[in-house]
Amino acid sequence: MKSKFWYILVTLLMVTSILLAGCQPAATTPAEEPAAEEPAAEEPAAEEPAAEEPAAEEPAAEEPAAEKSSVEIFSWWTAGGEAEGLNGMFKIYSELYPDVEIINATVAGGAGTNAKAVLATRLAGGDPPDSFQVHAGLEVEKYSPAEYLEPIDDMFDPSVFPADLLSMLEYEGHYWSMPVNIHRSNVLWYNKTVFEEQGLEVPMTKEEFFTVAQALQDAGIIPVAMGTKDGWEAGHVFEGMLAATMGADDYRGLWKGEVSWEDARVTEALEYFSEMMKYVNEDNAALTWDGAGEYFIANQAGMMIMGDWTAGWFASKAYSDYGWSATPGSNGIFVGLSDSFALPKGAPDEENAIRWLEVCGSKEGQEAFNPAKGSICARTDCDSEAFKAVPETYDYLTSAAEAWSTESIVPSVMHGAAAYESWTTEFKDAIALFASTGDVAGTQTTLQALCVDAGVCQ
Repeated sequence: MKSKFWYILVTLLMVTSILLAGCQPAATTPAEEPAAEEPAAEEPAAEEPAAEEPAAEEPAAEEPAAEKSSVEIFSWWTAGGEAEGLNGMFKIYSELYPDVEIINATVAGGAGTNAKAVLATRLAGGDPPDSFQVHAGLEVEKYSPAEYLEPIDDMFDPSVFPADLLSMLEYEGHYWSMPVNIHRSNVLWYNKTVFEEQGLEVPMTKEEFFTVAQALQDAGIIPVAMGTKDGWEAGHVFEGMLAATMGADDYRGLWKGEVSWEDARVTEALEYFSEMMKYVNEDNAALTWDGAGEYFIANQAGMMIMGDWTAGWFASKAYSDYGWSATPGSNGIFVGLSDSFALPKGAPDEENAIRWLEVCGSKEGQEAFNPAKGSICARTDCDSEAFKAVPETYDYLTSAAEAWSTESIVPSVMHGAAAYESWTTEFKDAIALFASTGDVAGTQTTLQALCVDAGVCQ
């Protein structure tokens, strides 16, 4: 009975449970919202060819810049006056050819004593500059022109150069260098202030020169400022004294073998020089010519014998308290020389080198160069007004131009005009030694032997 009861109870519970489940609301799955309609993809409109934007202009391919060319100018102009003069010609060149770089290849040393050795080595080694300085005259022989130089005959207008200069420049039938100036070697400079204070007159003769020198020495003033450090200065001073004792014709004859070096007038010139050395500054062997010139402009020396580039040096020092005359005894004789520039074979830039020579020979180039250098134009048509640009040299250069046109012209040996370079070098060394020994007889014997060795004297 009891089991029947549990049976009925379980059955009722099951039925009830089924009924209750049927009454519950069905669990609904959340209805998915219809996806928002995406706008129908518009079919791309038939593309009209887009108006092409003008392509951004690419910068035009730049043409490679023309390579700047150069011109190497070799000289020994480093002292005051000469350096300014050279820069004057450089300025003219640069105005004409602004794209050409100028290489100023200078080697210091008066009269080119150091530069010539450097240059000879470069030419022999196949490394020439584009153009180089050379004294007009027989100095050109040193550079074996047929082998190392180009003749420049077609660049010359003989009508604008004086005949004396043209004959000095011609060698073996050709012109090998373009002259830029004319210098005078035999110049006595005197300090105006010192002379006025001492009541002295400008000496015109050898005897007057020594009278003045003694008076200066007695007053405690250096009579003659001189530097002999570079070796050429003694020979330079001596050539003016040689012209004084020999006269123009026989001076020339010494270098042509027509007059013997054993002549009594050569003895006189040696004695003249030896006596002068008693009146120079004691430190002459330690000084260059311009170093000794400092005594002069400081009013510590009364006189100085040196070429007229000294006027350019004075100007570079803004100094004008000087007067001038010929080396005493040589009045009426112009011991002349000329600076010039040559064209070597194989010049690295021959076109620019030729342009440089054209500037050197031009009226404009010479008017820019010479007032500062202390020299007169090689050309005969320069305007004297151009020389007023350097007032310190104007009066002297005006007088030098007059002297060149009226006096006897003889060639300087120490500056390349009178003799071959080999003979000049031996002469220089002999006189440099004489400056310290004072051996008149021995030096005269040496000078005669040098002429024989040069093949000029018998």
